[in-house]
Amino acid sequence: MAEQIMQETADKAIPAGYKQTEVGVIPEDWRVFEIQDLIYDLRGGAPFKPSDFTKQGVKVLPKGGVVRGGILKIKEIEQQYCDVGFASKYVKNSVDEKYTIVVLRDLVPSGPSIGLMVRISHPDNYVLAQGVYGFLSKSKALSDYLIQYSNTSVYRRAANEIMVGSTQVHITNGAFKSIRIGLPNGENEQTAIANVLSDTDALIDALEQLIAKKQAIKRATMQQLLTGRTRLPAFALRPDGTPKGYKPSELGDIPEDWDVVCAGDFGKFRGGNGFPVIEQGKLNGEYPFYKVSDMNNEGNDVYMSVSNNWIFKEDQSRIGSFVFPSGCIVFAKVGAAVFLERKKILSMPSCIDNNMAALELNRAKCDVNFVYHFLQSIRFGDFVSTTALPSLNASVLSKIKIITPLIKEQTAIATILSDMDNELQALTQKLEKARALKQGMMQQLLTGKIRLPLAAGA
Repeated sequence: MAEQIMQETADKAIPAGYKQTEVGVIPEDWRVFEIQDLIYDLRGGAPFKPSDFTKQGVKVLPKGGVVRGGILKIKEIEQQYCDVGFASKYVKNSVDEKYTIVVLRDLVPSGPSIGLMVRISHPDNYVLAQGVYGFLSKSKALSDYLIQYSNTSVYRRAANEIMVGSTQVHITNGAFKSIRIGLPNGENEQTAIANVLSDTDALIDALEQLIAKKQAIKRATMQQLLTGRTRLPAFALRPDGTPKGYKPSELGDIPEDWDVVCAGDFGKFRGGNGFPVIEQGKLNGEYPFYKVSDMNNEGNDVYMSVSNNWIFKEDQSRIGSFVFPSGCIVFAKVGAAVFLERKKILSMPSCIDNNMAALELNRAKCDVNFVYHFLQSIRFGDFVSTTALPSLNASVLSKIKIITPLIKEQTAIATILSDMDNELQALTQKLEKARALKQGMMQQLLTGKIRLPLAAGA
């Protein structure tokens, strides 16, 4: 690792005030340390067996709680416990909020969480799960700095290079402690850098919490509006001013002026076409040609508009690809991607490959966005054929039951839900910008390429 870094920077001019080291170019007044010089009391996880976990008792600290962002995050549904007797037996495998947490074992071969560090943000006690370690730093400034440094590319590369194993990868205690880092000499500069990055983490965390809250509100709103349990004021009363009631249906009680229809009554399900490799990779054309992977593209949150492949009309006609009109609802129809439950709306006439399918709607009968939001509440994975390769069948999907009001009320409901989607999309974009800003700041501050004014005068 050190030799590779030296080679990569050998031909580059070193700025005045900086020096070449085994961790790259750093300020002259910084030093290179091994982690073992900065920490003590490194302790690992207890030897848990499945029978050792309980529904209450002492909290267990799992690998899943160690994520980028620097703060331990354990979802309530993922919190596990052990009894007091087990915890008492393994006191040396227990930590409190004074410890910094690091993952040294990962079940994923690429080791995405290997070496990541976080802090426990509130007073608490945990028994460490296997693969999770805790350590004490020689100062709080060092702990905060190490946590931030564990997200840098130079550290991630160093951690990946000392991983061993295939299906379950890990880093030995000795190898972890031998990782080198560049460090400001003064505690003031260490603290200043960590504080700036922690403030950005706080912004990111606040945005994540706000998005989660807005998503929960949207789910609750969908549940109320799409079932008619809550009626919009403009549609809640009969002509005589009395409140509208409910009637029994095969899907339970529904509003008296709503109906249960099949998805096939609103339109036609149709699969995509084969996309010859020789036609792929074009960045221009009349039509986007979507593959399942395009559903992940930034900008394709609700409407599909960003494609990795385009096709000209003459090529589309020659290979016989069907052109789906805008407003079709597209989704994966084959393989594991079906269970990801991603459904999107085409923003323009488009082609889709044969791993996808679309519902082409009759807009005289329904509002596209209403049907889209209703289908978001339907798990297509429950309708896959029981064959070796999971797949969806158009005739089966056509029989999916939809509770629906008249089209005017559909549009009113869809408008509210779409406004919520737009707000969530704006917040998500803000979150991505904050993450990108943090990444850029981290690479500059933790390598000394940019010095903070406070640190420069310290």
